[in-house]
Formats: sequence, structure tokens, C-alpha cells
Amino acid sequence: MEKLQNIKRILIANRGEIAVRAIRAIRELGGESIAVYSEADKNSMHVKLADYSICIGQAPSDKSYLNIPSILSAIEISYADAVYPGYGFLAENPHFASILERSNIKFIGPKAETIRLTGDKAEARKKAQEVNVPIIPGSPPVETLKEALEVADRIGYPVLLKAAAGGGGRGMRVVHTPQELTRMLPVAQREAEANFGDSRVYIEKYIIDPKHIEIQILADEHGNVVYIGDRECSIQRRHQKLLEEAPSPFITEQVRKKMGEAAVRFAKHVGFTGAGTVEFIVDRDMNFYFIEMNGRIQVEHPVSEMVSGIDLVAWQMLIADGKKLGFRQEDIKNTGHAIEFRINAEDPETFTPNPGEIKELYLPGGFGVRVDTHIYKGYTVPPYYDSLIGKLIVYGKNREEAVVRGKRALTELIVEGIKTTKDFHLKLLDDPDFLSGKYTTSLVDTKYLGTEE
Repeated sequence: MEKLQNIKRILIANRGEIAVRAIRAIRELGGESIAVYSEADKNSMHVKLADYSICIGQAPSDKSYLNIPSILSAIEISYADAVYPGYGFLAENPHFASILERSNIKFIGPKAETIRLTGDKAEARKKAQEVNVPIIPGSPPVETLKEALEVADRIGYPVLLKAAAGGGGRGMRVVHTPQELTRMLPVAQREAEANFGDSRVYIEKYIIDPKHIEIQILADEHGNVVYIGDRECSIQRRHQKLLEEAPSPFITEQVRKKMGEAAVRFAKHVGFTGAGTVEFIVDRDMNFYFIEMNGRIQVEHPVSEMVSGIDLVAWQMLIADGKKLGFRQEDIKNTGHAIEFRINAEDPETFTPNPGEIKELYLPGGFGVRVDTHIYKGYTVPPYYDSLIGKLIVYGKNREEAVVRGKRALTELIVEGIKTTKDFHLKLLDDPDFLSGKYTTSLVDTKYLGTEE
């Protein structure tokens, strides 16, 4: 494995399992890791494993992990020369990336201007069109109800209201009639403002029962861009992913190649560097449409690592260090099948968060099993952050083997003291709709929660 040369002291502006994942990569690359933590996370595993650690504030995110002045102070006193943002928090904050650029601190991710462009969903749609990446019929941001009604009438109901600055499934509303649009547009605008500080909303044609499939890419600072492969992310609860697999059991190799090439065209067009994901909606006829680009590592990146053998987190850091990609598109040979189960501290029936102390813990292992987590026996899951406490990833020579291995590994998993989504995943692995591979984004909401958009 190559070693870091230009960046050596890396501050991890995150917490939980992704912070632990980053620490491991930094250590293998010969660097030093600096953990930051809130008062609620003083006993978290990333604090214990890092070379150095600095408290940056109180438990609430806006007083710690989202507190840019506190993180900048930590960078200064630790003499960090780079920042690894992970996902969430400040990972796609162009203001934060811009400050680091002006301070000659390396942001391990794309340039601030690229983050701003891809973070504006309406602007990203325009960029996709410019390089012939298919997009869902829709509009630029709409300002008035009259304008919104005209757009919806032109493209046909149902339509989707989406926050222009949104992401992660937030700020989205499905509308079926003009009356519903009249009622929901101001609601969507208020939600967009509350969640993202930007009230702009645009309209897209709502594709009924789609697949959600994404393409993982890597792009270095020398103009080399490759796609690593696809991930199937259609198991979702109200647009929040619960399980991912690679490759998708639905699309053909021909469609997979077209999607990968489209993702590379888009990434080159916006000047992207680092590890990113181009997300698509795929309809029943395998037509695919650009949704957005996430210019960061994704929660589900391990399934791509398992089938490709490429360490995506290490390559994020090597790219930031100025290295060229060590492979070409034709060198990437994905084999087998991987499934990731998100283990959340939630009730498996209602998905209600269930923080608390972990009284007993046994993590599964064996051939083809990987666990990315920050929890341990005696650890208290705090109520302030995302409920994800770990990711169980399994690999098999084919999908059938991966499903069998997933059942075995989930059965071995023991987490006592709190409720987790383990039992939901076990139920899902016996579901004929899941096993068919033809499931869509509506499966969980309609079949398990009895709700529908």
C-alpha cells in the first residue's frame, strides 16, 4: 500500500463508525489521526483509537460537530494539515471547505465550488443535461404557485417537490393533484428553509415504484476518473436507506455500463475529485435518470469495497495527497455479491430511535463477514445523533450465498440493552419480494409500515 507524503496529520471532523473507519485507513497509510468529539462522545471508540483527541463542545451537533469555529480551533492547536469529513455534518458544506482552502488545509474531498454546484440539486440537473446524462422531466426552482401549477400540468401528476439544496431524502413531498400542490408547496418551502437554510423548491415528475441505484466513482487531481460499480439502494423507509447491495440484482450489464459512463461524464464535467456517488432512479423498463451527486463517501461504501477489492477511504486520502489512481477502468473487475445491513438503535417494528446503554454485545465474524462499528459493551448510545450504530456487511460468490451468510451473521449478532433493526433485516431476508431482486423503493413503506407516499 502507498503511504501519505504531503498530508500526514489528519483531523477527522466526524464521529461514530466512519471516524473509526478513517482512523484505520490513516494508520495503514502512515499518517496520524486526530479525533474531535463532543462531551456526549468522550467515551466513544473513535476517541480511544485516535492518536490524539480534542473536545470541541457540548452534545448538540450545532455546538460541536457543526461548530466550524470549534473545529478550526482544533485544527490550529493540533497542527493538522488535512481534514477528513466523512459523511453528514460538514462533509458537503462549501463554506467549510472554502475556509480550509484559504487556510492551506487540505479538505479530503472535492473543491468548495464543486461541492456548491453538486449540492444545488437544480444546478446539478442543468449540468447533467449539458453532458447528455438523462434527467427526470422537471423544472428549475419555482417561486410562485402559478408557476408550480403550470410545471406540474405540463409534466403530469404525480410530481415530486424537492428542496434545491436538499439531500439524504429530506425535503421531498409527493403531490398527486393541483389541490394538493396548492397546499403542499408552502409546506415544502418551509421545510427546505428549516432543513437547509434555502427555501427554493423545484419540481420533478414522480416515477412510480422506481429502483434507486447509484454509481461509485473515484477521481484524482490529474484528470483520471473511473466508476467502481453500482449499488442497489432501494430498501428505504421514507427515503432513508436501510440495506444496500452490490451489484444490483435488477439491471443488466449493458445498463450498468451506460450508467457508469454517464456518472464519469458528469463527474468530469463538474471538475469532481475524490470519492463520490452519482445517484439514479431506474424505472421498470430500465430507463435511468440522474437524481444527484454526493461528493463524499457514502454510508454504503463497504459493499463496493467488498466486490471490487478497492479501499475507497484510503483512496480518498491518497487522492488528496496528490497521488494518481493506481488503476484504469479496464482494471476494475467486480466479483461476487455484497450486502450491507444498517444496524440502527431503533425499534425494528416502528423504527423509533432507542438510545441507551449496551449491556451485552457479540459481533459476528467468519468468512465473508465484516462489521464496521464504534460500539462496545458498556457504551451508551447518545440520543443526539443519527441512530446508526454499525454496519454488518457480508460477501458471497453470488447473491444467494450472500443472503445465506447474511442470515447466519445477523443471527449471531447480539446487542442487549437497546432495540436494533436486526430483526427487521432477518424478516426482510425471507421476503419473496426482496429475494426476487425486483423490489422497489416503496417495499418497506407499503408492506412493513402500511404507509404510502
